[in-house]
Amino acid sequence: MTMAPPRQEPTADQLGEDVTGFLPDPAGVPGTAGFRPEDDAVWRLAVDHLHVRSNDGHTAYSYGLAAALCDLHPEADRDVVLPATILHDTGWSRVPEDEVLDAIRPGGGRPDLVLRHEKEGAAIAAEILHRLGHGPVRAAEIVEIVDGHDSRRTALSLNDSLVKDADKLWRLTPHGVDTVMDWFGLTREQAHTLIGSRVHDHLFTDIARAMARALAAVATTDSTPRRTALG
Repeated sequence: MTMAPPRQEPTADQLGEDVTGFLPDPAGVPGTAGFRPEDDAVWRLAVDHLHVRSNDGHTAYSYGLAAALCDLHPEADRDVVLPATILHDTGWSRVPEDEVLDAIRPGGGRPDLVLRHEKEGAAIAAEILHRLGHGPVRAAEIVEIVDGHDSRRTALSLNDSLVKDADKLWRLTPHGVDTVMDWFGLTREQAHTLIGSRVHDHLFTDIARAMARALAAVATTDSTPRRTALG
């Protein structure tokens, strides 16, 4: 499934004046940094493994969420968390595409495929990190996080917790809800109910739980008659 990218340019200037000269320096505004150059190198090698099940969009949003979690957990190692977030779902590219959604569908599931994508993702991560010359200690931690990010019910470390939390938080974003709707043929309200059952009680950090509540409030509002009546 391909989704239209978010609009980047205005369609109108209702004020009728140019205010761009009064905007603050982005460097002083939290959350505006975007991809770090060293992570962009990981992305360029990983993206060819991320075209299955909208994992490219999922990974881009998860990266932003992981960066925000790192900002609020300064003791975390973002040189582990952020590359691991980019690499965590690369293994789905080595699972037959027509079986991918079987792994996570409501009322069923294929734990064997979940484990397979983790093992394959760990191998891809190891290859990419070696190619980019990442240090062996951090590379080993990243590979270990990827190998078990879905099936492992406990977290190995704070770094692992933040990767897991960012991965799950994506589901509550508008992009995540849109994606799950089309995976399983659900209404927005049904998709949000499914997502909530798989997110809120499965997060590891208090900050992620607060972020989940905020994202859920947006998702709930998107299904209310008051919002839908606005067009």
